[in-house]
Amino acid sequence: MRTYDKNIRPLLFDYLDERYGKIRTFEELCIGRSRADVLAVTDGALIGLEIKSDADSYARLAAQVKDYDRYCDYCFLVSGERHGGHAAEHLPDYWGLLLVVLRRDSASVTEARGAAPVPRDKLRRQLSLLWRRELSLLLQMNNCPKYAGKSRKFVTDKLLEKVPRDRLKRQLCELLFERDYTVFGED
Repeated sequence: MRTYDKNIRPLLFDYLDERYGKIRTFEELCIGRSRADVLAVTDGALIGLEIKSDADSYARLAAQVKDYDRYCDYCFLVSGERHGGHAAEHLPDYWGLLLVVLRRDSASVTEARGAAPVPRDKLRRQLSLLWRRELSLLLQMNNCPKYAGKSRKFVTDKLLEKVPRDRLKRQLCELLFERDYTVFGED
């Protein structure tokens, strides 16, 4: 049975809920020049998931891998059976591979290859995913000056300078996890 994006997503979300427990997913989020199919936030990591259904090709994958690597701590390609046998050939060794198998009477998601941490410092780019209000909350949470009227870049530089990276990463994940989309008009 052929897998399509609309068949893959519900199975993927169930798999992520079961595997990680506390998780929040964002769909179609712009990261660099690409649009991440799914960006998942856990207690301490951002996980990128690129979906390649049986109807998709690998034409854009190399560029997508570069963009995912700039923002995500771990990355997975989520593939249907058609791509399953050779998908790993198109990925760096640290990318994981999840295979979605659909049968008439069953469906499953299996981890064909685990993901290792992306070997790149990405905290600065991850902070760029935050809204200005969320950056202000980070300043407040870490007893930093407000830096009113300063640019996002300035505020990000100060946070990276003054806050231990592991604490900043945890707080970034908490803010993304708790993001309230009912607030309108963010930058």
